[in-house]
Amino acid sequence: MDHGIYPMKTAHHHVSSDHNSNGSAGPKVEVDSFMDRDEREMAVLGKKQQLKRNFGFMSILGFSCTLMVTWEGMFCVFIYGLTDGGPAGLVYGYIFCWLGYFAVVVSLAELVSMAPTAGGQYHWVYLLAPPSSRKFLSYITGWQSIVAWQACLASAAYLGGTIIQGLLVLNYPNYQFERYQGTLLLYAVMALAVLFNTYLAKHLPKVEGAILIIHIVGFFAILITMTYLAPHGSAKDVFATFLNAGGYESQGLAFFVGIITTVFAFLGADGAIHMCEEIKNASTIVPWSLMTSIALNGALGFAMLFAILFCIGDIHNALDSPTGFPFIEIFTQATRSVHGATAMTALVLSLMIFATIAVLAAASRQMWAFARDRGVPGSRFIGRVEPRTKLPLYAIGTTTVITLLLALINIGSTAAFNAVASLLVAGFLASYMIPIGLLLWKRVRGDKIRYGPWRLGKAGVLANGFSMVWCVIAMFFSFWPTAVPVTAQTMNWSCLLYGATMIFSVLFYVFYGRFRYNGPIVETSVVEQMRGA
Repeated sequence: MDHGIYPMKTAHHHVSSDHNSNGSAGPKVEVDSFMDRDEREMAVLGKKQQLKRNFGFMSILGFSCTLMVTWEGMFCVFIYGLTDGGPAGLVYGYIFCWLGYFAVVVSLAELVSMAPTAGGQYHWVYLLAPPSSRKFLSYITGWQSIVAWQACLASAAYLGGTIIQGLLVLNYPNYQFERYQGTLLLYAVMALAVLFNTYLAKHLPKVEGAILIIHIVGFFAILITMTYLAPHGSAKDVFATFLNAGGYESQGLAFFVGIITTVFAFLGADGAIHMCEEIKNASTIVPWSLMTSIALNGALGFAMLFAILFCIGDIHNALDSPTGFPFIEIFTQATRSVHGATAMTALVLSLMIFATIAVLAAASRQMWAFARDRGVPGSRFIGRVEPRTKLPLYAIGTTTVITLLLALINIGSTAAFNAVASLLVAGFLASYMIPIGLLLWKRVRGDKIRYGPWRLGKAGVLANGFSMVWCVIAMFFSFWPTAVPVTAQTMNWSCLLYGATMIFSVLFYVFYGRFRYNGPIVETSVVEQMRGA
């Protein structure tokens, strides 16, 4: 069996063969005593500590929860599930997706505990894949993550900008909804995100901790207001009403097409992973923050979904809302006040903007890590860390510029921009499936694996297997249109765009990547592999 991912260098360090606490054999590395736990874990993975570790458990938990904005996101996407599946489809689809994401996050938590680096998925793939294919699979996984996070950032900023436009329509009926104005407002949201990720970056952990409180308190503020003031539907309307307004041939097919609602609401669950190199005790803290965030956000999102379905009021008025967002009309119906609806929408908007701040942080760290390993063009520039601030400023700038350029598409066609933004679903799920699939493959083969302090034990095969099945189902139906027969306007173009990006990434690897990218670069004199004996 292959024992080395990198050539082992032992100068100034003692390396011996030993068995770790879980019984898996692997090399034991004793690193100089002046190195703390995080530095040692970085060293055995071949990486130097370059960023400041400012995040603790509560701050990174706030980061994860506000990045996913699950209950807030339900307001923006629930309408797709109503069309395909109806109220009952939304409820049962949410449970299915929550369980699926839970299995995915459990698997990612175990992986990040093994190798807590900002690169995340592409780094794990290189460590777990067979030597003959690890370079190619790692490279493709890295590009999947980049595409997903760039699309996620563009989508988050776009939502912030267009919700502002929705508020303008609500308060000023004569306001004309123009696409170029939405793009300019997107730029304003991005400017705020850049400010918090650069000049105010040292305060970001405290800000994320504070936003976690707003995330929870705001949930109760909106939930109580809606349930107290709005008219209520019956339990039968919610739990037994299935709809197939999309025209699919069966209710079951419509149900699976509609689960995209909940898939969207949990996207970005791996955000904390890409902040690993800025978190204290990352191999322990990150897994627990991932688990806590998926449990907390899942519960809040489920409760808010019930509130939406029981308090939806006149669905036709909501769908035809001139604001462009049905939830703003639902708030207006519930409070019977424009000012009340404005206040509730402003709360959702503020959390969407802070989600954009967190998405920019995660997206830029992922790009920086991949550039550090020469995975993208301009790696020498993008992979630099500004020595005074210890921030990946060049990656932040590159990620921002790409988002600003993508936003220009919205001026010409909102449908085209939405097609680009929809790449985030397939990109995220594919980047999860490859490392989880490799981990499952090693488990089934009985290979020795060097686990971190957080591990699944015997439940690992079940969690990895279910997460793979769920990801395949969710990814497959993410390409389906919301209605049939399909026209140019109703077509889900993400399947075409995703296929094009995959072809591009493979060709880019053939003509460029394979000459530049050789897997994660060894930066230190101590390297330990997670393959086991």
